[in-house]
Amino acid sequence: MDFSIAAILAQDGVSTGAVYALLALAIVLVFSVTRVIFIPQGEFVAYGALTMAALQTGKFAATATLLLALGIVAFLMELVDAVQQYRLIGHGRGLLKTLLQATGKYLLFPLLVYAIAKTVPGIHLPLLLQAALTLLIVVPMGALLYRVAYQPLAEASVLVLLIVSVGVHFALVGLGLVMFGAEGSRTTPFSNASFQWGTLTVSGQSVIIILMSLLLIGALYTFFERTLAGKALRATAVNRLGARLMGIETGRAGRLAFTLAVGMGALSGILIAPITTVYYDSGFLIGLKGFVGAIVGGLSSYPVAAAGALLVGLLESYSSFWASAFKEVIVFTLVIPILLWRSLTSTHSEDEE
Repeated sequence: MDFSIAAILAQDGVSTGAVYALLALAIVLVFSVTRVIFIPQGEFVAYGALTMAALQTGKFAATATLLLALGIVAFLMELVDAVQQYRLIGHGRGLLKTLLQATGKYLLFPLLVYAIAKTVPGIHLPLLLQAALTLLIVVPMGALLYRVAYQPLAEASVLVLLIVSVGVHFALVGLGLVMFGAEGSRTTPFSNASFQWGTLTVSGQSVIIILMSLLLIGALYTFFERTLAGKALRATAVNRLGARLMGIETGRAGRLAFTLAVGMGALSGILIAPITTVYYDSGFLIGLKGFVGAIVGGLSSYPVAAAGALLVGLLESYSSFWASAFKEVIVFTLVIPILLWRSLTSTHSEDEE
């Protein structure tokens, strides 16, 4: 391997590592707020990429139908909870207010997005508007998914929440096959520019991926480490009852965390779709590599998780050159020494009952 090949592999590793970093940060974000190991994170990478591809080919984005279905289920669950609360306290004004809010959030908004998605096919939209519409369709699924699948079990153990995540993952993969089919898709790159750096040619799309990742990493780190609101969100994972007593609405915190995580996943899909073919089940493997980065950070540290994801990207890139058939094995084997090291250096304590 000469220097030019090493430089090309490093560029590929940094570009893919930047995407893995976004996913690692999203996984850390969800876990730090809700204690949920968000296995379906990768599915929203595929949803973002394939929704964007559908818009570019003039097809109806079937994810809008899924958004509307999730909204209807969430509204029915909210209705049942409101009726039960009314029977307990007998206060009709609170019931009416809850129903009006639920109608707006869970029915009218998804219906509006569905109507927009229905009218778009056949209309040529600029690339940035296609990306914005993709995010508008996919991102709200985060809050709806939390309301439907996780909020009723918010007080459950981490193991129960993990089992729920596995079930949600399989459901989303199956729905992805129904919505998008088995064929893969690519999208138009945001930039066709290229930059010469010595013997290395850097594509404009790679630069965009890296810059967007750095921007989001900095924003998340600042929010959760330097602001009172970010620390309040993290407090819900440490002690949900204590957070409620301090005036933190844990349900809203969970919905916000899932919305941000799904948004980062969808954005990752939009960014990588021009440089790799994405299939309905491609997100799972991508999400697992982001999870490896999150494990490096102990599911708690944003900068270390981002650095771990970058390491995963570089390791994958160089492994594909030296041992292409075993690159996935090499990447996932990285988890073993990290877990052993953390097991030996962490202070163990019994879980609270």
